[in-house]
Amino acid sequence: MTVTLSSRAKNTNPSATLAIASSAKRMKAEGFDVVDFGLGEPDFETPAHVKEAAIQAIREGFTKYTAAGGIDELKEAIITKLKRDNGLSYSRAEVIASCGSKHTLFNIAEVLLEPGDEVIIPAPYWVTYTEQIRLVGGRPVIVQTREEDGFHLSRQVVEPTITPRTKAILVNSPCNPTGAVVPLEQLKAIAALAVERDLLLVSDEAYETLTYDGRAHVSIASLDEEVKRRTIVVNTVSKAYAMTGWRIGYAAGPAEIIKAMGDIQGQTTSNPTSIAQKAAIAALLGPQDDVRAMVAEFDRRRRYLVGRLNAIPGLRCANPEGAFYLFPNFSAFYGRKSNGGPIRNSAEMATYLLQNAHVALVPGADFGSDSHLRLSYATPMEAIVKGADRLERALGALRA
Repeated sequence: MTVTLSSRAKNTNPSATLAIASSAKRMKAEGFDVVDFGLGEPDFETPAHVKEAAIQAIREGFTKYTAAGGIDELKEAIITKLKRDNGLSYSRAEVIASCGSKHTLFNIAEVLLEPGDEVIIPAPYWVTYTEQIRLVGGRPVIVQTREEDGFHLSRQVVEPTITPRTKAILVNSPCNPTGAVVPLEQLKAIAALAVERDLLLVSDEAYETLTYDGRAHVSIASLDEEVKRRTIVVNTVSKAYAMTGWRIGYAAGPAEIIKAMGDIQGQTTSNPTSIAQKAAIAALLGPQDDVRAMVAEFDRRRRYLVGRLNAIPGLRCANPEGAFYLFPNFSAFYGRKSNGGPIRNSAEMATYLLQNAHVALVPGADFGSDSHLRLSYATPMEAIVKGADRLERALGALRA
């Protein structure tokens, strides 16, 4: 039998992050001691009270289908969280729960974009944004932020890219992969632009709890009612509560958009896992001590690793304001040689570091900047110290 794949399947690029994680796991299985800075996944345990809520749900037989967009109890927990943490008020009709924020974002693309519609995405960007937009026939329009400006998104870089086909501006603050937090004044200017040009805003706030040096996350939807009416807020329990495998994400926004997302979800995945929904309620409404402890530990790792990387001659690493990633600039090493020949780009640098130093990083080209590689410090301090030592030795071994 001859199988002909669809153009969507042929043109979809695999996740670079997951590819690196797979390579690192394979090397570990072969007996190599690999320091994995690749996958963006907290290395902490899901809080005990969250696990207990899931266990209790199983004991009570809460293992059947639920409403496609999530149970009312979870929607109420999301509403409470958004009011408590972000100053945002929503009704149940304006909230949906999905199978992780990646699923939530894809639902948004499905319901908003016609072929050729454009979404403005700031670079560096999370690798999934562009692929999801292309999957539904949309066109990602990339605007470059600058390392020397802290990778901050601004109205000045967005406005010239707006065309009659522009449908939305995507805002990711704190940002994956740079850790940049958009300053309030620039957030207001972007929101004003969206109002002036009648554009939607998609605000990915997955890392909102992870901010440092006194910075506070502000949801763009909280700026005023007009901005809120055109914003879809996307969030997840994955990062804040170390619940990546539980697969619960959610969105809040205009009721007609949320209803359409629910209709799409009802015909694709149906409901998120019933047990995970009960766990998410406990996470959102329960004690937040574990979150604060995790942020403090991430901050400790961040400070150490930024110092270590910037001490390596030729390596430049901006100090991230949020999330748990560094995005160091390796371009000074391009053109240098290893035993395998010259290193010309971020993919070849990632391969060199994995094969020769047994350290896994993700090529920055997949995030929109070939000068950089992404490094996750969501790994224990012992591994971070070991990995920094290996990076220093490996970069020092390259020949001019």
